[in-house]
Amino acid sequence: MIEQDVGLLTAIVSESEWWGSAADPEDILQDGNAFVVEVDGEMAGWLGFDEELHPEYKFASLDIILAPSFQARGLGREALRLVIDWLVAHRGHRRFTIDPAVANSRAIKAYEKVGFKPVGVMRKYELGTDGEWHDNLLMDLLSEEL
Repeated sequence: MIEQDVGLLTAIVSESEWWGSAADPEDILQDGNAFVVEVDGEMAGWLGFDEELHPEYKFASLDIILAPSFQARGLGREALRLVIDWLVAHRGHRRFTIDPAVANSRAIKAYEKVGFKPVGVMRKYELGTDGEWHDNLLMDLLSEEL
């Protein structure tokens, strides 16, 4: 991802019903820990990650958003697999987490197809655009399960 991508990616992320608030360009940049999801030369979405680098806990947490016209085509699953492979090979991670809203059943099913497993519900985890706190499902994946 390069800085010139931020404007369009901010619009894609802000359009999502699952992003808690208006996207901030700094959130999109993710301190360099983000990728553009590109399909046939077109910007399709954003994939960001945070890392726990302490050797005793080393893992990455992932977030992904695709523009509506690119959803329901398996592209998110493919992007997650590619980034997880990269994080294993280049950053040495062995465990991955993702935390969709409990109400986002489509995302949960997609993440399960990647290999993520439900760990538990995080109650009142995320403030929604409606001003209410919503539950999210913590899911994880070990590198050998991909």
